[in-house]
Amino acid sequence: MGKEADMGLAKRRKAMGYSQERLAHALGVDRTTVGRWERGETTPEGVHRPKMAMLLHLDLAELDVMLTLPRTACLESVASPSGDCHGSGHNNDVIRREFLRLMATTGALTALAHDEAEAIADAVERGSIDDFHQMNDHLWRVYLLARSKGSITLIVREQLGVLNDALRKSHQTSALCEVAGDLLQLSGELAFDANRYTDAAADYTLATSASGNAHAFDLWACALVRHAYLDVFEGRFAQAAETLEVAWRIAIRGDSARSTRHWVASVQAAAYAGLGTVGSCERALDEAQQVADLNGPVDNGGWLRFDGSRLDEERGACYVRLGRLDPAETALKRALVSDALTKGQSIRRRGAALADLAVIGMKRRDVEQLLTYGGEALRLAQQSGSGYIARKLQALRADFGSWGRDRRVAELDAEIGVLGVM
Repeated sequence: MGKEADMGLAKRRKAMGYSQERLAHALGVDRTTVGRWERGETTPEGVHRPKMAMLLHLDLAELDVMLTLPRTACLESVASPSGDCHGSGHNNDVIRREFLRLMATTGALTALAHDEAEAIADAVERGSIDDFHQMNDHLWRVYLLARSKGSITLIVREQLGVLNDALRKSHQTSALCEVAGDLLQLSGELAFDANRYTDAAADYTLATSASGNAHAFDLWACALVRHAYLDVFEGRFAQAAETLEVAWRIAIRGDSARSTRHWVASVQAAAYAGLGTVGSCERALDEAQQVADLNGPVDNGGWLRFDGSRLDEERGACYVRLGRLDPAETALKRALVSDALTKGQSIRRRGAALADLAVIGMKRRDVEQLLTYGGEALRLAQQSGSGYIARKLQALRADFGSWGRDRRVAELDAEIGVLGVM
């Protein structure tokens, strides 16, 4: 089992940015203990598993699979060095997401090269299509207002079922594909907030395909942006930048009065910040800022929701990644007093900004800032059930051990830990 455990646990640890020593410190064990786990000589005791799963961004079932793989699989891997033997369900998920991402970008480039008009079949009446659009718009509004995003998951699934029935009973028209590209992005958003990233990637990929079939360029580009953001969130910045380059090429063929290309630029800035390319990040932020020069409504409140109101929080997040803490703090505090975040219009966005301010406190060794902003973000995560805020907070915990015996930090650590296993 040693070889297989090494291909699972050790690779997962490295992918999450931990050395053996840092992971051991976070779990309260000796470094050699982590080494024995990775070699398959011993397995973690039950008391360590919840926190270990949280640190490695796995659920308990995925961790158990990683730690208890059959020995036969390992022997096959040793006998065939070129064979691919995955240590966990999560690793399989990563491979699936990469495949889906490549499908999305390849499909987009192919469609751009064959830009031919598609005849809309008459099998579905225009009124039915309008009904679908109205329902999608309603669901997006409910999603934006809902404190708990998961509360509308069943409704979205039911609507997808209705749409599937319509597609089966008609020719696959451009009009229905456009409706599908819209609804599938909402389904992906729900999966993303619940930390179900493979499901989100699948939804975004299907949305990309459907939108491309409809030649709905703005909708198409937005599906790719959401797909890229999954990679940004998981630290796969080079892959995100590649996807966003394709999204940009599609967006510039869309409606110039809409903010699509500026949203692409704002997420490109996050990818460039992760890659450490300051100049590219600043240029992308400047391009995103030009959304203010557009006339009239720049988004639709649904699959396109970029009006520039979130630029401060996004600029702040970029600067945190780049280690530019003073301008990051200025931008994030400005974001917190904006109308969108003070009136409770987006709990998830407010929670993310608070978590980034807590990160700044961590980096500055300012315990009061860490506790103030981390505690407020924690309360929002508890109230909303947002997996997005929870995961932002969990990233803080890796360095909590460096605060020694500070009781308040230990209490915050414990409360965030509960979020990770709920």
